[in-house]
Amino acid sequence: MKMSSLDLLMLILLSLLAILVYEFVKVWAERNALRSRMEQIATEYANELFERWREEEMEYQKRQIEEVLRREMNLKVKEYLRQKEAEIREDAIKRHEAVVTGKVTEHLIPYLPEFRYNPKDARFIGSPVDFVVFDGLSEGSLRRIVFVEVKAGKRPRLNEREKQVRDIVEKRKVYWEMIHKRL
Repeated sequence: MKMSSLDLLMLILLSLLAILVYEFVKVWAERNALRSRMEQIATEYANELFERWREEEMEYQKRQIEEVLRREMNLKVKEYLRQKEAEIREDAIKRHEAVVTGKVTEHLIPYLPEFRYNPKDARFIGSPVDFVVFDGLSEGSLRRIVFVEVKAGKRPRLNEREKQVRDIVEKRKVYWEMIHKRL
């Protein structure tokens, strides 16, 4: 069977069309793959940009919050210090008043009814005890020597030095000594 030139031409044209369709499908597939890859790259880049923006925004918000908290804390600390300073000053005034009252009481106690000795027999020392009383000396008949510590307030307490003096007196470790210096 012999092919006519028309049939041959048709066969060539059909072959060319098949090649053309094949190449078109191949290019279309490459285009779709390229488009898919471009979309993937664009999505990755967009995600990267978003993450960078989100981190920067979170850092910015964190700094803003820290600044607000720092200002609020400073204000609260200043208010607390202002309040505490007022309390400390008030307490210092009360303590000072108590000390002054105590000092005045120490000096006036020999003239108050609670004092059992003749004020003429009392000698103010102040520390480590308030008075040494030479009981009966003003009358010419010394009966005893008394160490007196004056305490005012609700709960009188001796300090360490006062306790030491009390303990030594109670243990009767009190002695007489005369120092004579010739000039």
